[in-house]
Amino acid sequence: GLFALALLLSFTSNRSQIATVESALATLNAPGDADAQLRALHELTREMSRLDYRREHGEPWYLRFGLSQNDALLAVLWPRYTQINNRLMRDVAAKHLEQQLAAFVALPAGSPERAARAAEAHAQLKAYLMMARPEKADPQFLTRVLAGEQAERPGVTPGLWQALSPNLWAFYAQHLAAHPDWRTETQPSLVAQARQVLLGQLGQRNGMATLYQQVIDRASNNFAAMTLQDMVGETDAATLFDTPNSVPGVFTRQAWENQVSKAIDEVAEARREEIDWVLSDQQGTLDSELQPEVLKARLTERYFQAFSDAWLTFLNSLRWRKADNLSDAISQLTLLSDVRQSPLIALMNTLAYQGKTETRGEALSDSLMKSAQQLLDRDKQPMIDQQAAGPRGPLDATFGPVLALLGKDKSVAATGDNLSLQAFLTRVTRVRLKLQQITTASDPQAMTQALAQTVFQGKSVDLTDTLDYGSLIAASLGAQWNGFGHNLFVQPLNQAWEGVLQPAALSLNRQWQRAIVGNWQRAFEGRYPFAATGSDASLPMLGQMIRGDTGRIDQFISSQLGGVLRKEGNRWVPDSGNSQGLRFNPQFLEAVNQLSDLADILYTDGGMGMSFELRAKPVRSVVETTLILDGVTLEYFNQMESWKPFNWPGGTYRPGVSLSWTSLKGGARLFADHSGTWGLIRLLEQARVTALDSSDTLFELVLTAPDKLPLTWHLRTELGNGPLALLQLRG
Repeated sequence: GLFALALLLSFTSNRSQIATVESALATLNAPGDADAQLRALHELTREMSRLDYRREHGEPWYLRFGLSQNDALLAVLWPRYTQINNRLMRDVAAKHLEQQLAAFVALPAGSPERAARAAEAHAQLKAYLMMARPEKADPQFLTRVLAGEQAERPGVTPGLWQALSPNLWAFYAQHLAAHPDWRTETQPSLVAQARQVLLGQLGQRNGMATLYQQVIDRASNNFAAMTLQDMVGETDAATLFDTPNSVPGVFTRQAWENQVSKAIDEVAEARREEIDWVLSDQQGTLDSELQPEVLKARLTERYFQAFSDAWLTFLNSLRWRKADNLSDAISQLTLLSDVRQSPLIALMNTLAYQGKTETRGEALSDSLMKSAQQLLDRDKQPMIDQQAAGPRGPLDATFGPVLALLGKDKSVAATGDNLSLQAFLTRVTRVRLKLQQITTASDPQAMTQALAQTVFQGKSVDLTDTLDYGSLIAASLGAQWNGFGHNLFVQPLNQAWEGVLQPAALSLNRQWQRAIVGNWQRAFEGRYPFAATGSDASLPMLGQMIRGDTGRIDQFISSQLGGVLRKEGNRWVPDSGNSQGLRFNPQFLEAVNQLSDLADILYTDGGMGMSFELRAKPVRSVVETTLILDGVTLEYFNQMESWKPFNWPGGTYRPGVSLSWTSLKGGARLFADHSGTWGLIRLLEQARVTALDSSDTLFELVLTAPDKLPLTWHLRTELGNGPLALLQLRG
């Protein structure tokens, strides 16, 4: 009786299960109501999930007793589900993905929309290809993309679609890999276009960037940042140079050898970017960096580039401590050149160690092969081996100059001309001893000034020679080491030189005041054209001051500053190669060169004076003009225009200038009468001057008479502005 009851229960339960399935299938096969079909498909997938679970884990006891149809029913339902799901879900989704990808491909190249949609399009392409390649299916990813692609389905109630579609897509995605027959057909041309566009947007760099960042992030937590104190050990760097920065611990030799190198090896062998099969059917031709050897090389290259950048950023941030006076500068040089306590030596040794990270020597087999080749082709061998004999490393391009400075770069042949840290420190020691002699002398100020004056006169001394040597070292390190080279090899000597220069510059300024400024003021103060007075300045005395080569100003500069100023043509300019930090007031140089230009005009033929020509111009209502300059008369009375030559100053005992004019409305009247050598300049001061050509040798002069008539002449000079140049002396 109990067994019969169990059979009856089993029969009833199985029959109910079959009836549920048949009802769902009937609804799905009936045309019309999309909502009903969606519910039926959802019910069908629930029953199939239940059947599949029971197939794997066993059926409930009440379905057994020999009447179970679980496996048979599931086998029958799979083909039916495939047909119905393809029609209601899969094919519609595939078509939608094709439309989305086509729209993405059609976006203009370089447009913001294309860049913004790249990630979404990549996910769409990946889902599209998963549907066509079931073996690549990722259920979780595929469910998320398909469920998110269509928030609504035409003909289906939105709320119903949003409630049921995620479960339908999850069932489809979960079983896709086990049913290769569910694969869809793709459009090859669309796939190729989408891949090409995505490669342009994403590029293989994304894959490498992600892997690289993973390596760096893991290693960063295990190695502390390296500070300046870590690099110089027990030496006192703070006295000489300092920086608030540090080198990230991941970019040290310890990090490379203990973790980063191994991590890159693991990534190169174990990891494959998931975009490789999505963006190309042939892995080897698309993402070469995803191949273990190439990926390792590129990750290593990127790491050592960042390694170099980190160290360069740190080293270029070093700043030399400012010395308050010459004694402090000498103390710094003492510590700098101490072979046992120098922080610079300790720092350079650290750089040499770090710079040889991953340095490998030439393999024995390569060396033997190279030697054999040289023996066979002895006549063809160059005099200088083109291949460096020393070991090479990935940091050679960056740290090579530092290694060469230390004599540890075997690829650089040793010669007497090589710059070296040892030679630099030896020179610094000589400078320090010389400066100590000065500071301990009976008259330190006099010795300091004498040393500076030697340099000003163009002679070399140990201090400036060593400064030049330090500048050569800084330059030899290259532009990428610019801050480091300047602060550690130039600035120490600069400060010492400034300690010598400051008192010497004050002394030089006092000499200039006594020799030039004082005499100038005594000769010209309160006199025209330097002041608006009736007393004229002595023209011969002006010549003594400004004349080229023999004038007092030129002689002072040549004798006292000949080593730091040089003449280019008639103009004094700082000698950039020998100025040694001496900064000249731009206004001083401008004034000196202005006087030099004037001297060229005044002394064209060696003697003092200049020649020029004047031509009177007709003016309405003006009958006659008479100009008398140093005894030479230019009279104009409505005749043909002509040029009249003049010399200034003229050879007369009564120099001066007078100008009169006659108009239609009045008789002859005097416009101006200026006696003295500077009379011409006083008259020109009243004129409105206009240049008539680009050569600045032809000018129009207009003097407005009291009756408002514009008395006009043309002035033609032999050199420059002629007499107009003297107007620059006013005031």
